[in-house]
Amino acid sequence: MVEKKEAIVGNKIDESEMILLDDSEEEKEILEAYEKGELIPVENQEEMRIKLKYAAKATVGKTKHLSIRVSEKDLRKIKAKATESGMPYQTLIGSLLHQYADGKIILTI
Repeated sequence: MVEKKEAIVGNKIDESEMILLDDSEEEKEILEAYEKGELIPVENQEEMRIKLKYAAKATVGKTKHLSIRVSEKDLRKIKAKATESGMPYQTLIGSLLHQYADGKIILTI
């Protein structure tokens, strides 16, 4: 069963922003899709496994809260790319920041 949650943005509540599935319902949907052969494996599973492992490592450890302003358009694009990658958008943003801090991403201004 789909459960709609209210997302709090600043002092405003945006109900359209977040829809959560009950874990057991989500697991059941995944199992049914698997049994029907509807799941499509990623093209390069090992590469994806490495990316996800790196993203997980980037989020582990001591963290600090960071608040930034991002345009709605950019945030929508980031969320879409995160969904394509199969990770939460905040994890994607954290991974990008980590890679930049480590000099693995060069920013041209």
